[in-house]
Amino acid sequence: MVEVQPIHFPEGTAIAVTVRLPKTTLLAVTTDKGYIMCGALDVGLLNERLASREIIAGRAVGVKTIDELLDAPLESVTTTAEAQGIKVGMIGREAVVKML
Repeated sequence: MVEVQPIHFPEGTAIAVTVRLPKTTLLAVTTDKGYIMCGALDVGLLNERLASREIIAGRAVGVKTIDELLDAPLESVTTTAEAQGIKVGMIGREAVVKML
């Protein structure tokens, strides 16, 4: 099952996506500029093989809901995200606001 819902911030609206798969759930919160995602996100791949795309993204691990994703510290971020002021350890919600 796929769930999509808006998340409103004073700075704008992000979209939360939950994809329930057998034995796992994929979580993402996206804006027009970038996204944060659960542990399934391969930041190394984005930084190395897809570097030319300059993707703004961050990864939080051990999260099981969108609220947990928003409240968790980011475990890794892309180099492009870091250039935009999104840092490892930053709470997901703070990173999304920087992407709005």
